[in-house]
Amino acid sequence: MTFSARTMASLADLNRSRVLRWSLLAFLAVTAAASGAEARTLASRGYDGTWNVVFATQAGNCSATNSVPFAVSGRHVSSAGGGKVTGGISRGGAVAVRISVGLSWAAGSGRLAGNSGAGRWAGVISGDRCSGIWQATRS
Repeated sequence: MTFSARTMASLADLNRSRVLRWSLLAFLAVTAAASGAEARTLASRGYDGTWNVVFATQAGNCSATNSVPFAVSGRHVSSAGGGKVTGGISRGGAVAVRISVGLSWAAGSGRLAGNSGAGRWAGVISGDRCSGIWQATRS
């Protein structure tokens, strides 16, 4: 069996076309996978940054308001200056935090969305049991 030069050129063009098509599909698949991973990383890091949290007392004999900066990195909440802060945040923005300074402590929960958040807190501040609300804004 013999092939003409024209047939060989057609087969070569067909093979090049297949290679280009498969290369393009592979490139698109890798790009989509990278974009998906990047989107997941951004979603999990959606609350990262420093948050200024203002606590307002509604019950108890504590200061009317206190302000504390929090640092959020991934799913973890920590102190951004002053006191020991531990806590976590879900992908959906639900947050739970505990703050302690000496013998005083407070625990709070709520939700962050975008650059703001709000919730409730309760604790013992300077020996007095207190509770109230909190509001947060991202710097």
